[in-house]
Amino acid sequence: MSKIMGITLIVRTSPELKNDESYLYIANHQNTYDLITVSRSARPGAVTIGKKSLKWVPIFGLIYWLSGNILIDRKDSSSARGTLDVASKKVKEKGLSIYMFPEGTRSRGKGILPFKTGAFRLARATNQRIVPICCSDLSDIRFNRWNNGTVLVDIMPPEPSDTDESAKEIAKRFENMYKEKLAALTDEAKRASKA
Repeated sequence: MSKIMGITLIVRTSPELKNDESYLYIANHQNTYDLITVSRSARPGAVTIGKKSLKWVPIFGLIYWLSGNILIDRKDSSSARGTLDVASKKVKEKGLSIYMFPEGTRSRGKGILPFKTGAFRLARATNQRIVPICCSDLSDIRFNRWNNGTVLVDIMPPEPSDTDESAKEIAKRFENMYKEKLAALTDEAKRASKA
C-alpha cells in the first residue's frame, strides 16, 4: 500500500525485541496514514486498543472487532478503566501484545500531543515492557502525488514499566522522548527523500 501512496517506507526494528515476549507497543498517532505506516510495525500476537466508534466504520469496524482488537469508550472514564482491566486480563491469559496511541487522538501535523496515562498504567498492571514506535512526520503526504518521499518508522528497544515513577511521570518522560525522536526522524526522512 505504501508504494501506491508514493511512499518509500523504511521500518527499523530493535534487535532487542524477542518473539516469545509480549510487549506494550506505543506509537505516535498522526493521521489516517498510520494505517499504512505504523501498522507495518505490527508483530504476531498483537491487538490494538481503539475507540469504540470504530465499530461503526463499514466493513473495517467489523473486521477490526472480529480480529480481537479491544474497543474503548473514551468519553466514559469508568468504562475506559474497565476496558483496561479487560485488556490486562487478556494479556495475562493469552500472552498478547497490545498497541496503543498514548496521545489518545490524531495529532494532524501538530507534533506530539500530551500523552495520557492509560497505556502506562496498563503496562504496569501487566508487567509488560514498553516498546516505543515513532514514525516521521506524515503531514506532507498527499494522496494525489506520485512521490511522497521517505517515511521512517523506528521500533526502539523495550523500556521497563516497573520504575519508581508515577504513570504521569512515565507518560511525560515518553512524551519528551517522542518530541526529540520525531524531530530527528523527520529530518532524517527529509534528507533521505532528497537523496
